[in-house]
Amino acid sequence: MKTKTLKSSLAFAIIAFVTMVLAMPMAAQTLRNSNNSTVGYINSDGTVRDDMNRTLGYIKSDGTVRDSMNRTLGSINSDGTVRDDMNRTLGYIKSDGTVRDSMNRTIGHVNSDGTVRDDMNRTIGHFSGVKPKYAALFFFFFF
Repeated sequence: MKTKTLKSSLAFAIIAFVTMVLAMPMAAQTLRNSNNSTVGYINSDGTVRDDMNRTLGYIKSDGTVRDSMNRTLGSINSDGTVRDDMNRTLGYIKSDGTVRDSMNRTIGHVNSDGTVRDDMNRTIGHFSGVKPKYAALFFFFFF
């Protein structure tokens, strides 16, 4: 994956990942890329599916993210710290929607309208009916 694409995906994922800890979604929710194409869904039970309805993994209410084989991919702490499966810090999601990498550099932002932007203010994704934390988790671990 290209560095810029990885950076954009990381920003989008981290942003939504933090919000995930607060509550589970109430119904299936849709995630779209910057071209407005559907890339996935998050069901009310936390199951993450791709656009072909294949199970990619699970988002647990405790902040743990698991793949389709139930292996831990990472987690988010209550303070907004995103960690991988080896407990290494990947980044942070701030309460104002700012996403920072592990070196505390701003790499993106999630807007209240569901638009996710990278550090150059380019739109990299959008979520409709999806809590920001879930959208971030999807892009962070499954996109």
